[in-house]
Amino acid sequence: MQKYEIAGFTLPDFFEQGAEQFTKILLFYNKTHNITGAKDSQSIRENIYDSIYPLQFLKNNPKSAIDIGSGGGFPAVILALAMPSCHFALYEPLAKKSAFLHLLKSELNLSNIDVKTKRVEEDTPKPVELITSRAVCETALLIKLSKGFYDKNTIMLLYKGQRANEEILNLNNAQIFTRQKRKYIFIKGLDSAV
Repeated sequence: MQKYEIAGFTLPDFFEQGAEQFTKILLFYNKTHNITGAKDSQSIRENIYDSIYPLQFLKNNPKSAIDIGSGGGFPAVILALAMPSCHFALYEPLAKKSAFLHLLKSELNLSNIDVKTKRVEEDTPKPVELITSRAVCETALLIKLSKGFYDKNTIMLLYKGQRANEEILNLNNAQIFTRQKRKYIFIKGLDSAV
């Protein structure tokens, strides 16, 4: 079983077992349903680590979160495993991927997840402490789409690629952490970030 460790962050005892179960489920369903580009155990494990890596930079312990464009479960399902006291709403408008997220919720016994088969902008917003998204759209659009879900205490954590620096040029309160080709954008105080 793969051992995951994050500096300055304690993963729950059941995390490795849940991550291993997630890997097996994703490998099985990916064969016929093309859920994600991660097609083998090693790439899935790398995506799991990518999902939890920025937790070391998260200064608070959020109790509420939304994930925009949850797809195959990266990062939201993995974050829900890592932070069982945080309640996540996963927004995934594609029925196939939403059904897969429902399956993961059930199989991994994640009572801290609600799966919403809709776009985030179609829901009635209420502020949360954490907003996450990976490879959905540009940062400015994500901020616009999540309006009403953030206040001055909300942290936005975005999983980005090489263009991350360009995407935050006009933002206040943004910080980037880098690991290999991944850039993690943290934006604090979203109500005054733009």
